[in-house]
Amino acid sequence: QVHLVESGGGLVQAGGSLRLSCAASGRTFSNYCMGWFRQAPGKEREFVAAISRDGGSTYYADSVRGRFTIARDNAKNTVYLQMNSLKSEETAVYYCAATRTFATVIRIYEYDYWGQGTQVTVSS
Repeated sequence: QVHLVESGGGLVQAGGSLRLSCAASGRTFSNYCMGWFRQAPGKEREFVAAISRDGGSTYYADSVRGRFTIARDNAKNTVYLQMNSLKSEETAVYYCAATRTFATVIRIYEYDYWGQGTQVTVSS
C-alpha cells in the first residue's frame, strides 16, 4: 500500500505559478513511477505529467509541456509539480498517483494508488 498526500494548491491569478507536492508513505517510493492528473468540474480526469522511478525520464501532456515541470526527491519520498503561466481553464483538482509502469503513464487505469487531490483555482 502507498499512501499519497498532495499539498500546495490554492488560488492564483492567470499567468502565475504554483508548486504542488505529493508526499508518499508505505511501500518503497522509488519502486513507483509517479504521475499528476487533474479533473475540472464536469470533465473527466486527465493526464498532466509523469516521471520515472529514478527521475531520469519525464513525460507531459501537450497542453502543459514547456510550462509545467515534474520532479521527484526519492530521499524525501516526494514528487513535485511546478506550474508556471497558469491559465484559468486549468482550474481543477490535481491528483498524484503511483504506477509501476512508465510505458503506460498516460493511462489512468494503470495507476495503483491515488491521493485525495488538491484544489487549484486560477482566476482570470
